[in-house]
Amino acid sequence: MADQQQQTTVTKPEMRKPVFKKVEQLKPGTSGHNLVVKVVTSTTVLQKGRPGTQQQKPRQTSIAECLIGDETGTILFTARNEQVDLMKADSTVILRNAKIDMFKGSMRLAVDKWGRVEVTEPAEFVVKEDNNLSLVEYELVNVAE
Repeated sequence: MADQQQQTTVTKPEMRKPVFKKVEQLKPGTSGHNLVVKVVTSTTVLQKGRPGTQQQKPRQTSIAECLIGDETGTILFTARNEQVDLMKADSTVILRNAKIDMFKGSMRLAVDKWGRVEVTEPAEFVVKEDNNLSLVEYELVNVAE
């Protein structure tokens, strides 16, 4: 009997094109959003640092609240650390794999370590500032089964 070797081919998963959403399509408790938005305002809300020791390098923590939006509406974005430097007023950014966090009953957009914030070419749209999704309060409702 001849030894028969089975050949297995490993196929890479097909890369999917990112699906870009509009701000007005965002809903509480969702994630994996890709958006092209303009930064309307950026306000640093926390800036603190820890001095370094021999074992640890100094660590800066900075958090900024940024009002971002597109032609359908606006939402507050929580920028952390190096993201803060990218979120300058009037710049256009691409948010990849963003998620909705709930803060005091309202939606906030955030990009964690699994996502990316990239500055891109200025967009042509005008931000619709009278539709701020972060001003909508949501109430947690327990559904009886």
